[in-house]
Amino acid sequence: MKTSNNPLLEHTFNFSLEIINYCELLENERKYVIARQLLRSGTSIGANSYEAQSPESNADFIHKLKLADKEVRETEYWLLLCERATTYPKDPGLRRRLKEIEKLLSSIISSSKKKY
Repeated sequence: MKTSNNPLLEHTFNFSLEIINYCELLENERKYVIARQLLRSGTSIGANSYEAQSPESNADFIHKLKLADKEVRETEYWLLLCERATTYPKDPGLRRRLKEIEKLLSSIISSSKKKY
């Protein structure tokens, strides 16, 4: 998968890899339920962004990016739980990188709506 020419794909792909690593850490700590939820939502951001690259229409493109944005919000929820739970390992950098993706998605969605 070539992502270097597309900042959104590059950010979401790298974030997915970081989420995989963090979820493996959670599983090592026996935090299976949250690890599964976080793995699903955190990697779906990139999957939906990647799928949006072959849209049937501009509306389809926007719809797929909005799905990615919803997954951003769910992922943020699980990361907040991990940060505030006293017995969970922390990785505060994940939320910072997630916010960067959220801003990028918002900008792309907004500019795509203005074009049509």
